[in-house]
Amino acid sequence: MLKWLWSFIKPYRVRLTVAIFALLVTTALTLSLGQGVKLMMDQGFAAQSISGLADALTLFVFIVMGLAVGAYFRFYMVSWLGERVVADIRKKLYRHLMSLPPSFFEDNLSGEIQSRLTTDTTLLQTVIGSSFSFALRNSLTFIGGLALMFVTNVKLTLIVLAVVPLIVFPLVYFGRKVKKLSRDSQDKIASVGAWAGESLQHIKVVQAFTREDLVNEQFSDAAEGAFQVALKRIRQRALLIALVMLLVMCSIAGMLYVGGSDVMTGQLSAGELGAFVFYAIMVAGSLAAVTEVYGEVQRASGAAERIRELLATAPEISSSAEKGNLSIEHKTSVTDQVQIRFNDVSYSYPSRPNTKAIDGLTLSVAPGERIALVGPSGAGKSTLFDLLLRFRDPQAGEISVEGHSLHDLNLNELRAQFALVPQQPVLFSTSVWDNLRYGRPDASEEEVIAAAKAAHAHEFITQLPDGYHSFLGESGVKLSGGQKQRLAIARAILRDPKILLLDEATSALDAQSEHLVQQALNELMKNRTTLIIAHRLATVAHVDRIAVFDHGKLVNVGTHDALMDSSELYKRLAELQFNQVV
Repeated sequence: MLKWLWSFIKPYRVRLTVAIFALLVTTALTLSLGQGVKLMMDQGFAAQSISGLADALTLFVFIVMGLAVGAYFRFYMVSWLGERVVADIRKKLYRHLMSLPPSFFEDNLSGEIQSRLTTDTTLLQTVIGSSFSFALRNSLTFIGGLALMFVTNVKLTLIVLAVVPLIVFPLVYFGRKVKKLSRDSQDKIASVGAWAGESLQHIKVVQAFTREDLVNEQFSDAAEGAFQVALKRIRQRALLIALVMLLVMCSIAGMLYVGGSDVMTGQLSAGELGAFVFYAIMVAGSLAAVTEVYGEVQRASGAAERIRELLATAPEISSSAEKGNLSIEHKTSVTDQVQIRFNDVSYSYPSRPNTKAIDGLTLSVAPGERIALVGPSGAGKSTLFDLLLRFRDPQAGEISVEGHSLHDLNLNELRAQFALVPQQPVLFSTSVWDNLRYGRPDASEEEVIAAAKAAHAHEFITQLPDGYHSFLGESGVKLSGGQKQRLAIARAILRDPKILLLDEATSALDAQSEHLVQQALNELMKNRTTLIIAHRLATVAHVDRIAVFDHGKLVNVGTHDALMDSSELYKRLAELQFNQVV
């Protein structure tokens, strides 16, 4: 773990050097207090000299002042390092998460990922910002105190050291158990957080089905499971601390007996024994502190493993480093040039490898053409959008945009050509302005308002408490479904894309709003390539072609009238919706 952390600490070597220097100074000053004790006892109390006592106490005061200044720099620098390094780790981890395809987040709970991004990194901050400094200071205190113990009295030092092997072996044994239990504990805590987040996010469903007691019981079981694992870890650490304390204090008791006997026989002065006892207590205390910190380090090591595991996840979708392949100007007219081509494309979801969501699709779309994708649920229409945006890659075949294979294009440049209006509109926990400008962050105020008006959203936005500055709540919870959809459409209008992807874009609207938004979409789709997923066939009668899908296969392509004659599936869908026999 320390080797991995060093890659983040390395850029701040100067601050680390200052912190270590301050640490060395404070450790040296702390250990020098023992000489102050010796002077105070030998030249003050034993010599019955007030001036000697005053000199010893003056030296003591100067040492303490230096210790306070050194402690300030040590604490500030190490705490700064901890906060800085953890911020860097969080940024790197978040950037890595942003590079992973949506399929990764479908297979992993968002609460679990958030736990690694927040809770696990906080544990690392504790180690770098305090525990590491604490452990290093106590390690230096242990080494320095041990050296001074040898200088003061070799025989007493050997008595104290006799117990060290008895401490080291339990330290290693229990440390490994604590590390494993810490990893298990973090996993349990992450599961609890994920469960809580999911149930709170869908609180309306929970309460509508009166399942509060059920989710409370399930959460309690999860919390108790996390508590039981944490209890095992705490028990191991408590046992380790108690064992170390017992062994250390027994060795000090033995040392005091031998040292006291030497003072009585004149072989050792009271000041030397006092200094030795001071060093022994410092050594014992530092060893006990290191033991306690060792448990924290093992716990943080488990958290580091979880973070490194996430960072090691390789993106399934790789982006070409090249840019400039795609022209950003809109096509002004429909030509014979092919803008989008699907060439014998097949795709199966990893969870269903034997079932093809897209099966041998071959389809060409001309610039400015409007094509509707229709068919039963599960026919592969939404999967087609995922493949086009390279959220997924087909197992067979090739998709190209303006003659360029998607694999040869930079992801950001490719996706900049599209605007997506999903069936379930996605809004962020911020203001109306920020949600609309998500389509184009550099848009002017006039452009944002114009887009809102085009989507027929301006009127209800101005009626909100703070207008365009109104906070929408989590996922836009303060708006109706239709209002959310109109904001999503306004965002797409503001983006002004070359290719428009509409996934049931008017499904959440009432009849009046649907009519108004459909007019806005008709204007938006002019001279712009558009793919529309539609279940309501009445909304796509105006398109150039309709592609009929069934079980991942493209079964027919044509106009509404032509398909009513040539496609049994399309005719059946039309009869069901229009309640008429044609």
